[in-house]
Amino acid sequence: MLLLSIESSCDDSAIALTEIGSRKLILHKKISQEIEHARYGGVVPELASRLHAVDLPRLLAGAQPYFDEIAAVAVTNEPGLAVTLNEGVMMAKAFATFQKLPLIPVHHLKGHIYSLFIEKPTRLPMLVILISGGHTMVLRVLGFQEMEVLATSMDDSVGESYDKVAKMMGLGYPGGPIVEALAREGNPERFELPVPLRNSPLIAFSLSGLKNAVRLTVEKLGGPDEMSKQDRRDLAAAFQKALITHLIQKIRKILARESIPDVALVGGASANLAIRGAFDSLCREYGKRLHTAPLEFCADNAAMIGRYGLDALAEGLTCSPEAITVSANRKLQPGMKL
Repeated sequence: MLLLSIESSCDDSAIALTEIGSRKLILHKKISQEIEHARYGGVVPELASRLHAVDLPRLLAGAQPYFDEIAAVAVTNEPGLAVTLNEGVMMAKAFATFQKLPLIPVHHLKGHIYSLFIEKPTRLPMLVILISGGHTMVLRVLGFQEMEVLATSMDDSVGESYDKVAKMMGLGYPGGPIVEALAREGNPERFELPVPLRNSPLIAFSLSGLKNAVRLTVEKLGGPDEMSKQDRRDLAAAFQKALITHLIQKIRKILARESIPDVALVGGASANLAIRGAFDSLCREYGKRLHTAPLEFCADNAAMIGRYGLDALAEGLTCSPEAITVSANRKLQPGMKL
């Protein structure tokens, strides 16, 4: 029997089919909206919703040969853009109602945690560093229903900061891969950018000041149209160095006090190889093991939603189609349970 999973929390339409007994991923399809949103320099919620309305049914049609084998449906219902979450939830409700199947509501961030376990057994406890387009946080994950927030961002997320810096330099969207590629060829010492909260005892993240420093540097260089290729490379490298230094300084304090030996780095921004390398070195310093998801499952996808859904199904956490609701972004604070 199979579990159908659906993801539509932002600008990626995705479905997956996972074998319930073996955890084997049978089908995994995704349609990205990057090209459509690139002209606006970021995600436009209403446009994303309209595209989901077209793309999700197309993806589901591709799974039609498996319909009779589907035993339950897992769908992202929080957090995210309300208008895009609705598209996935409505399709899940319709399919579950027609096929008389139970539904499994999935918290998107829990899905990212479970991206570590696609086609693998669940391995907990872990300290989880989640860096994505919408979130930057550290969680203590002791078990399936024991997830506590230890630290969060006070403003911009890691992924959001990369996108905004790319936009400032006229580089296009999505900005993360572009800035990362430029940084590999740049001199990080040319521009002196501030490391956020360097002298603060707070265990929290803040990238708005760093982002503003990049903006001021771009202006000093005459704006994006006047920047040379080397200007862009060097500024990208300086930005990335300051960002990574900030993350490492704050998370170092958490690793020093936590006894859990396994650390995970998940979320879309965890695909950045410079960030991965920095955290691998940090974990080695503290005698901890770093775990990362395969690159293809770092960004939003339905396979991770399905993998969480398998454990939820085993726990009996299902509901009827009429019981599931959409919840948009809820501000998470340290000490809160996920």
